[in-house]
Amino acid sequence: MNLRDLKYVIAVAETRHFGKAAEHCFVSQPTLSGQIKKLEDELGVLIFERTNRSVEITPVGQLILQHARLMMEQADAIQQQAQAHQDPLAGALRIGIIPTLSPYLIPLILMPLKKQYPQMQLVLSEEMTDTLIERLHNHEIDAALLATTVDEQDLQTLPLFDEPFWLAYPSKHRFYTKEKITRADLDDANLLLLSEGHCLAKQAMDICHLKERKERGEMADLRASSLETLLQLVGAGFGTTLVPALAMRGSWTTGSGIVATKLEFKDAHRRIALVFRKTYPRRKALDAFAQVIVENLPNTVSPLVKNKRAKKKTRKAAKK
Repeated sequence: MNLRDLKYVIAVAETRHFGKAAEHCFVSQPTLSGQIKKLEDELGVLIFERTNRSVEITPVGQLILQHARLMMEQADAIQQQAQAHQDPLAGALRIGIIPTLSPYLIPLILMPLKKQYPQMQLVLSEEMTDTLIERLHNHEIDAALLATTVDEQDLQTLPLFDEPFWLAYPSKHRFYTKEKITRADLDDANLLLLSEGHCLAKQAMDICHLKERKERGEMADLRASSLETLLQLVGAGFGTTLVPALAMRGSWTTGSGIVATKLEFKDAHRRIALVFRKTYPRRKALDAFAQVIVENLPNTVSPLVKNKRAKKKTRKAAKK
């Protein structure tokens, strides 16, 4: 058994196809198939069940796959430790991020990250929460920026900031004359939600105390796959929606016919956190990445991690 064989097993498990797995590993299909067959003979079990139409991983193969992924990560950790001896913050950092956060946070941190850590290569994946968690378990990404609580034994969470919600509504809406919007006001606010799978939709329902989505009425079918589309619907007068604070910097805030009011009640916010595997070896890189985020947040959100750079500036000013 060697790491190359484990790499082949992982590739077949992910593609469910020996030919595609061979292309992914840059070897011929007979070579890859032969090595996996040798590994199965060595272990005395079938890792894959093969038919003319499909390739399925066996129950024992699933167990072997978990160990294979962990061993590959540890092998990668050896290389990273060697690299860390020269520069602990160098190399690729694979970060997943949810779609309702990515377009508003990433532009704030790209240049500062490049300036502070030029050897760090940020590789971004924008996907929904369930997919990102699955990719974390599969060692396909190193960490994920999420807005939901993750309670899994093998994952660790680093809270970064609380992001308040604002209510966006058409300029001719009855809310325009209200100084403060209460939770009771949201009961008949014609709230537009993102499609199933977006954590922002669930958070909006929780804040508005909605137990389930509307199945009937004119708002029932108005569900969008992006926050930008929701805002266009609001601007066209179809209803209201909740907007995270970072999105308040978007172009829609001017000339779109939309007004936004900050929700002042206690739980009207979402918590953004960096989630990663407890076994991930490059914790210094994650801490550096988190610190860059905190250092470049606008004052519309509440940081949960100390801004070390701002603290140093305060100390220098005090000495002067």
